[in-house]
Amino acid sequence: MSPSGDAAAARRAAELRERIAHHDWRYYVLDDPEISDAEYDALLAELQRIEAEHPELVVPESPTQRVGGAPASGFAPVRHRLPMLSLNNGFSEDEIRSFDRRVRERLEADAAVVYMAEPKLDGLAVSLLYRDGRLVQAATRGDGETGEDVTGNVRTVRSIPLALSGSGWPRELEVRGEVFMRHRDFEHLNRHLQEAGERGFMNPRNAAAGSLRQLDPAVTARRPLTFFAYGPGSVGDHPLPETQSGVLDWFESLGIPVCPERARVSGVDGALTYYRAMAERRAELPYDIDGVVFKLDAREAQQRIGFVARAPRWAIAYKFPAEERTTRLVAVDFQVGRTGALTPVARLEPVLVGGVMVSNATLHNMDEIARKDVRIGGRVVVRRAGDVIPEVVGRAGGEREPQTRTIELPAACPECGSRVEQEDGKAVARCTGGLVCPAQRREALRHFVSRKALDIEGFGERLIEQLVASGTVTNPAELFALDAGRLEGFDRIGPKSAQNLERALQRARETTLARFVYALGIREIGEVTARALAAHFGALDPLMEASVEELEAIRDVGPVVARHVASFFAEPHNREVIAALRNAGVHWPEPEPADTDARPLEGRTYVLTGSLEGMTREQASQRLQALGAKVTGNVSRQTTAVIAGASPGSKLARAEALGVPVLDEAGLLELIG
Repeated sequence: MSPSGDAAAARRAAELRERIAHHDWRYYVLDDPEISDAEYDALLAELQRIEAEHPELVVPESPTQRVGGAPASGFAPVRHRLPMLSLNNGFSEDEIRSFDRRVRERLEADAAVVYMAEPKLDGLAVSLLYRDGRLVQAATRGDGETGEDVTGNVRTVRSIPLALSGSGWPRELEVRGEVFMRHRDFEHLNRHLQEAGERGFMNPRNAAAGSLRQLDPAVTARRPLTFFAYGPGSVGDHPLPETQSGVLDWFESLGIPVCPERARVSGVDGALTYYRAMAERRAELPYDIDGVVFKLDAREAQQRIGFVARAPRWAIAYKFPAEERTTRLVAVDFQVGRTGALTPVARLEPVLVGGVMVSNATLHNMDEIARKDVRIGGRVVVRRAGDVIPEVVGRAGGEREPQTRTIELPAACPECGSRVEQEDGKAVARCTGGLVCPAQRREALRHFVSRKALDIEGFGERLIEQLVASGTVTNPAELFALDAGRLEGFDRIGPKSAQNLERALQRARETTLARFVYALGIREIGEVTARALAAHFGALDPLMEASVEELEAIRDVGPVVARHVASFFAEPHNREVIAALRNAGVHWPEPEPADTDARPLEGRTYVLTGSLEGMTREQASQRLQALGAKVTGNVSRQTTAVIAGASPGSKLARAEALGVPVLDEAGLLELIG
């Protein structure tokens, strides 16, 4: 083709790209197409033909490049330049009025402030990065700090411009918004999937999230996703409009779609009026929303108010009430958590709640079961708390049906058969088989090997996870059956590492009674209480046989802790593991129990700080406790003295400020004889 022909092709390609972008905007953003699908397809086909004949005319922002690239093996992490924060939620008018009051108090504003209001879309948050006006990166929100690179997939979303319109945009512009799916597109997608013999999606949000995270962008390209921007991310030094509403208007001028239902409202009354209007229109909107969002409109005022934790103080999401449905409670199972807590879970006749089929729901605890008055076989009301977590609200109205059964707390743990205990006045019931319960196994082993327990070097969480997952170790005693040969087979454990781990196990066999008691993981037994128990009884056997009354007689051991200790040692499974640990060679010096008539430091309190030359701080603490003293970590006016070694910390300064006496190491040695 002649040079003049090349120029004509270039002009025609540019014209087609501009026209197609315009029609994409009319169809995907405004939902108001100007031409038929056939006419649109003809324009796209002509552009494809020109670019095929003139490959040099193909540009990244061409609509022909939206088909998606090669499938990816995974999503690369993307570190957000500015965190993608969450929003605090409100569920009542009182909470929204309290939010407005806090905003005005921080701004010292007597008059009503202006908010930007918009629907809270039920989709997937993403961040778009434009460089020199062209889309170069897209990332999911992730944990707010780091998301996943979904650039190839986002390029297929036709409502997202590959190149910005107009002028005046910064060299780099980060746009944040929501990818979602309209109702009609969701229905069309599910119908297409079902016709192809594939499983459809449960609701538009799941469809949007699943489509955007396809490893093959070509699959995403066939999914009808939509995008609305809701705010800016990083823009460098480029000045932005002074208001939130102005930013969204500016986005719209650049060809970036924003929600047409947005509005500026005056004060909390204007905000609540907007909320009620959206609640009434919710069913007729072309997409799902689960509430509305209010943001302080003035951006300078936003900066003044600032942020708290992971949310801005100047914005709030007012959520709609959770959708509720009625179904039948078929059965109740009890799940055991990593701390031994038993949680009742309702097994329900499946029911559709908020677009999700619910067959299981939490009942929280036995007190909640009694309060909600639900029984097996009866009708119950179910909702999705925050439109996410299914829960049983309570018994359905009307007379109770016959032949329903009350829900009973199991006497034995469903995981290990150990006794279940529930303290008086406490809602939570727990399994007492801490050393043997499979549900608690990972946490029990992690605690057992920790630095302040048996301090088994090299046994980190990753290795513990492998030992548990493979079934190699089911309780702490089985750790000591491991040798270098067995350890070498695990991930990242070579011959040298395996030998080091075996030596660490050998060293851990020699410990102290206080460390051993702490390592057992008895509820509410910390280092100080473990030392007090060891100092009082002097040996493990009398401690294991001690009654609740004997335990309560020990200083700093109250009735609750005493019951925990007695219950732990009364459980036969725990005793079996302790016996196995002793048979495996775990031992400690067992001095005679401290003479309660010869405790010259009874009633005194000491704090240790800095490094000692003649002994460790732990040894010094044990000597002081054996003489009746209490050793704590905090300095107060009730502290008898602070014992300061080399390089003492802030505790020394605290002691001097309070006038608490300070002893050096020589004074300590004189004190303990």
